[in-house]
Amino acid sequence: MAKSKAENTTSRPQPVKPDGLLQRLADGPVICAEGYLFEFERRGYLQAGAFVPEVVLEHPELVEMLHRDFVHAGSDVVEAFTYYAHREKMKIIGREKDLERINRQALDIAKRVAHETGALFAGNICNTGIYDPADPATHKAVSRMFDEQIGWAADAGVDFIVAETFAYAGEAKLAAEAIKKTPLPAVITMAIHKADRTRDDLSVGEAAKRLEGVGADVVGFNCIRGPWTMLPLLEELRTAVKCHIAALPVPYRTTPAEPTFQSLTDPGCNYIPDGRPFPTALDPFVCNRYEIGEFAKQAYALGVHYLGVCCGAGPHHIRGMAEALGRKPPASQYSPDMSKHILFGSDKQLKPHNVAYGEKIYGR
Repeated sequence: MAKSKAENTTSRPQPVKPDGLLQRLADGPVICAEGYLFEFERRGYLQAGAFVPEVVLEHPELVEMLHRDFVHAGSDVVEAFTYYAHREKMKIIGREKDLERINRQALDIAKRVAHETGALFAGNICNTGIYDPADPATHKAVSRMFDEQIGWAADAGVDFIVAETFAYAGEAKLAAEAIKKTPLPAVITMAIHKADRTRDDLSVGEAAKRLEGVGADVVGFNCIRGPWTMLPLLEELRTAVKCHIAALPVPYRTTPAEPTFQSLTDPGCNYIPDGRPFPTALDPFVCNRYEIGEFAKQAYALGVHYLGVCCGAGPHHIRGMAEALGRKPPASQYSPDMSKHILFGSDKQLKPHNVAYGEKIYGR
């Protein structure tokens, strides 16, 4: 006899509904994977330059799989892939008519994965490329763009909204104000370029205070800077605001001399277009998972509870961050165990002549 609908529903394991973002942050770290743009560009499904997430429309199954990979690796959040899926960018690539469809589809994909895995479900808005501090007309246009994307996210039932990659504190403030028209928590992250100030010439502390003042629940940084050039800014931020702090660096070895991934140079390679590694020749600068893990530990010790990795991140970076914070996500089942390596292992079943050879080729 066929089972009833109720019996079928209760027989399947159901994901546990997560606490809300703010409760999770009060209890400990929340990890949010970003970096979808670079990952899909590397795979050949997204064009560097415009960086518009057309893959959402053309290969939604790949977007869903990357969401699942990041959750498997330890991300607590599934963030809808709507970065640069706003009216201005869609107009630039001639697809403004697809604006609502790309947003709703990205939200549907993220919602499905979040609900099936028990992760938090986040909407996303970002820098528009049209904001001009001296032109009030652009402020109104920016706010309209934010409002429409936030509306679609709210319709989809997001748990909170991320507003990211703002070089102008003024534009970030408009984003925070737009989100706070809703009851949803607002995570606002700024992108700090070579100077330790916003493009509208505010210190990061002052910019953060203004965002907190209009109701931002989490304030911090994402993108542009690598771990070790973002860390000093976090110290300044922590003393400036009382709200939760976010830190999502790019996984590249930036330095005080070249503090952003856009400013990195590679004298060892003469074949890079325009001589600039950003964005498609950054491979020599990629941080390993242990560096990302160490950054997570140091940032968390400063009181940063919202953590992640931005453009350039892979699931292994997220797993490294999760494990450094004492977690064992599903992917940890396959964390390295070099004891069984044919050359570098210690297992008694290994052949001694191979282990001895391993010692020679390692150079010790």
